[in-house]
Amino acid sequence: MDGKDVLARCAEDNVKFVSFQFSDIIGNVKSVDAPLDQVAGALQNGIWFDGSSVEGFARVQEGDMQLIPDADTYAVLPWTPEHMKRARIFCDIHTPDGDSYSKDPRGALKRVIARFAEKGWRYDIGPEPEFFLFRPNGSVHPVPHDVGGYFDFSPDDDAVRVRTELMAALDQMGLKVEVGHHEVALGQHEIDFRFADALRTADNVLTLKYTVKAIAAQHGLVASFMPKPIFGVNGSGMHCHQSISDSDGTNLFYDAEDEFGLSEIAYGLIAGQLKHARAMAAVIAPTVNSYKRLVPGYEAPTYVGWAQVNRSAMIRIPRYNPGQTYAARAELRCPDPSSNPYLAFAAMGAAALDGIENGLKPMPPLNGVNIFELTDVEKRDLQISELPGSLKEALYELHADEVIRAGLGEEIYDVFLRAKLAEWDEYRMQVMDWEIERYLERA
Repeated sequence: MDGKDVLARCAEDNVKFVSFQFSDIIGNVKSVDAPLDQVAGALQNGIWFDGSSVEGFARVQEGDMQLIPDADTYAVLPWTPEHMKRARIFCDIHTPDGDSYSKDPRGALKRVIARFAEKGWRYDIGPEPEFFLFRPNGSVHPVPHDVGGYFDFSPDDDAVRVRTELMAALDQMGLKVEVGHHEVALGQHEIDFRFADALRTADNVLTLKYTVKAIAAQHGLVASFMPKPIFGVNGSGMHCHQSISDSDGTNLFYDAEDEFGLSEIAYGLIAGQLKHARAMAAVIAPTVNSYKRLVPGYEAPTYVGWAQVNRSAMIRIPRYNPGQTYAARAELRCPDPSSNPYLAFAAMGAAALDGIENGLKPMPPLNGVNIFELTDVEKRDLQISELPGSLKEALYELHADEVIRAGLGEEIYDVFLRAKLAEWDEYRMQVMDWEIERYLERA
């Protein structure tokens, strides 16, 4: 799609404003809105903005930045009123010299994708983002919107209506929704959309997050992608199904001669992500709260390993129908939806490339092994390590991992590290309800 196509679509869709969107390093969506009569110039010349006003971007003395719209990301925001209909277009960030801005998260992912493209490959990802719907109650303690459980069916209740409306809105915006269903916890849901190349998928994850929040708000609900909003129940993850295809669209993960049907490329991706798992965690599970999800007992992985029939492993090889070799893939189970998808996928891709390019081999698969029942000695004999237990531990691992840091880019890494250390320091100085209940009278 080019600028003329966008203008034609705007006229056809009765669009009055266009939001030119980008992401900061943490993953917050930023936007510059333009009325329709300014859109043609923006598409042709870009949009200048003050980068020094965005946390972690340019210094004041070098603040001018340019948004370069990606016309292929045009989509109408279906919740906006008809008389003020708005569309959105994602943008890349450039410097005044016309170069890609080194702190642009979307640019970081594009640099990793370019490394796949040099080999004639496409890195595909199909995510499964989970989220909660809560009733606002004037308290910091959330109240789930419904009383359903995993895959529960109800012919006519609020949860079904809201989820159906969400799926319809996402479909209108170009996400090919495959399924939506109730998850394990009360008020918890999942909407899965079809895999695509990593860049388009990252755009789609951001789209899903703000669409879910907007439509939930129209129903008087609060949508949250917080990894662990409620103690004692399952948290929200974002399992990522990954594969690599060639220029003809052939899935390069399948090998009929292999015991598990996997190619050397697939084994390389698995080995690379296992090798860099502890550092990668800081980017794909990037909040203090993320590590309250990654604990035993709630279906989230805590150990570094892979398997076909073991959901306690960090990477799982899902089954697919006989003959459908295009579905061969590896499911990474530790990411959560609080992550910036551009940086998460850049880190995952960098780890995968390290494994493929260096011919790494993964540890033996953990098929049929209940990792939670193993002793420390048995885990050591099986080469099983643990994911970090806290954000601070993950940041130490990230600091020591040159591959993941290079995948992000050093400037993004520096900003990300400072922001996350500040988050950790703020967290560790808080006094929690649990501490008051446990220590106030005992101490």
